[in-house]
Amino acid sequence: MSMNHFSLPRLSVRFVPIWRRHFLVWKKVAATSVIGHIADPMIYLLGLGYGLGSFLPEMGGTSYMMFLAAGTVCYSTMNSASFEALYSGFSRMHEQRTWDAILNTPVTLDDVVLAEILWAASKSLMAGVAVLLVVWLMGMSHTLLSLWSIPLALLVGLCFASIGLIMTALAPSYDFFMYYFTLVITPMMLLCGVFFPVTQLPPLLQEVSAILPLSHAVDIARPLLNGQLPAHVMTHVAVLLLYTVFGFYVSLVLFRRRLSR
Repeated sequence: MSMNHFSLPRLSVRFVPIWRRHFLVWKKVAATSVIGHIADPMIYLLGLGYGLGSFLPEMGGTSYMMFLAAGTVCYSTMNSASFEALYSGFSRMHEQRTWDAILNTPVTLDDVVLAEILWAASKSLMAGVAVLLVVWLMGMSHTLLSLWSIPLALLVGLCFASIGLIMTALAPSYDFFMYYFTLVITPMMLLCGVFFPVTQLPPLLQEVSAILPLSHAVDIARPLLNGQLPAHVMTHVAVLLLYTVFGFYVSLVLFRRRLSR
């Protein structure tokens, strides 16, 4: 692999027209896209919340519905960013050859990858806000601190979009993504406190959970929705930012290698 592949990203504002292009394409299918991204988390929130909530009146010092709501906000943003970075990103890069067309203009691959991350994060922000709106409308949270969940949704989107693009850079086909969702995304949902407290896990799995990005997102979101300031918030934010920067750089190196063949 050429040393040029490992050079630091050269960022510019030329990612903006690329982001705008993705937005204009998305506007044509906005309604179905929004429904698709919020239906799954809504099923979990309402189905599990009302179903298990009748058997578990309290969890983690709050109602189970409220406990689940915070996890669902983070889970929905993670899922939305991952789907966009993997399936849609792969389509633009490999199937539709959109990247090839864009790279024939005065932009660099660095701009293209940055635009992909920001666009996926933008879509995850919409998903997070949609779930948060349902939480407010159902009267589960009335605190102004819950508004901080909106920038949190954007940060979670940036994090998982960056990680997802690593998989996109490695993928030979769409089927490859099933491994990522089965071996990474689903276990993360179960280990990171979305449906039950991490303290219920065996000690080894608690240690694994502590290094996963979704755990840090949930540890911020849950206190905010309950009107409390999260403990160690800067540590959690720093971990999410570290995953974002790492994912962006690694995916960029892999894309440089793949597209130079």
